Parts: sequence; C-alpha cells; structure tokens
Amino acid sequence: MSIALNETTRLSAEKLMELYRQMWLVRYFDEKVDEFFAKGLIHGTTHLCVGQEATAVGACAVLKDIDMITSTHRGHGHCIAKGASADRMMAELFGRETGYCKGKGGSMHIADVDKGNLGANGIVGGGIPIAAGAALTSKMKNRGYVVLCFFGDGASNEGSFHEAINLAAIWKLPVVFFCENNQYGMSGPAKEMIGVENIADRSMSYGIPGHVVEGNDIFAVMQATSAAVDRARAGQGPTLIEAKTYRWKGHSKSDAKKYRTKEEEQMWREQKDPITHLAQRLVADKIATPEELEKSRLKALEEIEASVKFAEQSPMPSPDTLEEDVFA
Repeated sequence: MSIALNETTRLSAEKLMELYRQMWLVRYFDEKVDEFFAKGLIHGTTHLCVGQEATAVGACAVLKDIDMITSTHRGHGHCIAKGASADRMMAELFGRETGYCKGKGGSMHIADVDKGNLGANGIVGGGIPIAAGAALTSKMKNRGYVVLCFFGDGASNEGSFHEAINLAAIWKLPVVFFCENNQYGMSGPAKEMIGVENIADRSMSYGIPGHVVEGNDIFAVMQATSAAVDRARAGQGPTLIEAKTYRWKGHSKSDAKKYRTKEEEQMWREQKDPITHLAQRLVADKIATPEELEKSRLKALEEIEASVKFAEQSPMPSPDTLEEDVFA
C-alpha cells in the first residue's frame, strides 16, 4: 500500500516507515545533545529542532541524491534528513577528529558535501545567498540539481533574504526557499517582527509562487515541496514555502523562554506533535501496526545511542592539526 501525495509522488510503505524512523532519529539526536550540553560534555552553543521534525524530513524526502540543501544554525534535522551519519555528527559536537569538521566546527558548521549538504550556518540568513549561488551554478553548467534553502522566520527580515530571492526570481534559478516559521525569534514572537500575516506573502513582491503549509504535517510539507522542486527543475524558477511549526526548546541554551506560556508549549506538544501525527496516519491507513512503529522508534534510539559511543571512543584532535583547514 502507498500514499499518493500528488500526481508524481507515491511512497511505499517501506519509504513511509523510513521517514518515521528518520523523524525519531532527529528527535533523539537533539534530545541527546540537550542532555550532554547540560552535563558540560558539549561546548559552545547549540540550537535544537525538537518539535520541527516534519519540516526537515518531509522537505528532504522529495529531493534526488544530486540535489543540494543549505541549512541554518538549527540544522541537525536537515543534516540527518539529507543522509548524514549520526556517528560523525555526534563526534563533531563532542569535538572529536572523526567529526564532519574534525571536531573544529561544532553544531553550527556541520556540512556533508558528498550528500549535498552545503552546510549549517551560524549567521542568520547566511545560507540564503549560498543557495542562490549554488542554483546559479546548476543552471549555468546544466547540472540538473535543485537547491533547497532552509531558513527561519527571523532570517526573512535579513537583507540576504530579499537580495537572494530577487536574483533567483529574475534569473529563474532552480531553488526552493523553505522558511521554517517556528513562531518565535530569539526573544519574541515573529508576528511582532513581521508586517504581513504570512512570510509566504512576500513572494508576491518578487513575482514567484508562495505557499503556507502546516509544518507539523509531513505529508503537507512533502506535497508543497515536491511541487516546488518539480517547478524549479523544469526551469520555471523559485518558490517560497512557509511551514508553520514550533520549537519545543528555547532558541538556544541561553533562552529562558519567558516570552511564551507553559500552556502554549503543552498544547503544541500534546496536540501538534509531528511524529504522533505521522504515527496516527500510518496506523489509520493500515501501513503499520503500533508494534511495528515501536520497533522503528527503538531502532532509531539504538542508532543514536551507538553514535554517542562512537563519539566518546573517538580520539581528540591532535594539537599538531591546529592550523590545518584554516584559511585566510
């Protein structure tokens, strides 16, 4: 049995179960990071995407292997969804030489170019012009890949957002701009910082399509992203997608979340959990039993636990490598 998303996309039961497992991977990875940061075993800062699993997994699920993504400071989910190794990701956060950046970059600099992930970015909106540049390369060199550009609600107020979308629109670049609107910036609600009802409404200024989707519904995310990717690949230019979602944790580890209520947080956790939504759909459509879903969840947990062991057993970088991979 499969679920049809649109005329060009059908997913097998095996693929749907893999997406379910991926969503648990994303959640368990960030829960572990949260735990180890509190224990002082992970340094620097980190931005968690617990509660936003459907946006990362759903959007990346419709991409081809040749397609690329640009990520954000809240990028662990994007990385996992694009096929990264949880072992190397965890090792990077532990500062070990087996990490993606040899332990030197940390949470906000993970990249996996072999998988098409051009990297997380510590600069708000920093990945947006990179995505436009990568899409320009695809068009000029006839490479055939599409770039999926993740960014948050706060980044939509940056100059890089407007400049990159304008160029992508007039040059009809194969890029999809995907805004994960989790309702809050670093210190307040997005609605107090943006003068339009929906960020996707800004697409009209650039003459491109804009769509608002329920970001905690993986099927809604996949359907909108699939259509936008098809459009981009056909040479028709970019699309702006706004996925309404919610981060369960603070903006970063220094965020006390004083700008929102406990009641609001509880409502999103209990009523709009994206993993629960997918599980209910899979059971209702007789694609999986509760027992099969539980087995998949445990498999994801085991994989993350194994990544922790890999990181803990990996060597620290040698002082002799201090000046390697540094460019001026």
